[in-house]
Amino acid sequence: MAKWKVLSSEYLIRKPWLTARCDRLELPDGRIMPEYYVVEYPDWVNVIAITKDGKFVMERQYRHALGVEAFELPCGVMEKGEAPLDAAKRELLEETGYGGGEWRELMAISPNPGGMNNLTHCFIAEGVEKIGGQSLDEHECLTVHLLDRADVRRLLDENEIFQSLMAAPLWRYFCERKD
Repeated sequence: MAKWKVLSSEYLIRKPWLTARCDRLELPDGRIMPEYYVVEYPDWVNVIAITKDGKFVMERQYRHALGVEAFELPCGVMEKGEAPLDAAKRELLEETGYGGGEWRELMAISPNPGGMNNLTHCFIAEGVEKIGGQSLDEHECLTVHLLDRADVRRLLDENEIFQSLMAAPLWRYFCERKD
């Protein structure tokens, strides 16, 4: 399928946490789409971190847009020029104080390819251990929880982990691991 041709772009807002533009497009069949909105974000990372004794390192924090407190994976924004693995290791350490272990990228997923231009790189880190304290950003408020495998699976089954960028890699992890 042919790509759409961008005839013009206009930025509507450019802020550190919200950049949005309106594109005027020509579709492959020649039709013109006068307004197509795209939200631009940097790429993100998240980590399924499992301690040496098999506990999942999870976070619980308030999410204002939905007005809920939720369990999540350690996660964050990649800094400009930062490699995904480096960002994942940094975010895990900053938010939880955990590090080390054996790392691999599980998948890269899109939050919404219809309107957002970024990816989330999802990692698994097995055998992590507490190596420091939290170093949270100015407005981060989260608590760290060590959960058994069964507890994480229950949270997924009961839709208590409902943020799609957290649920997708966790479901994949559980599908791949039959033990």
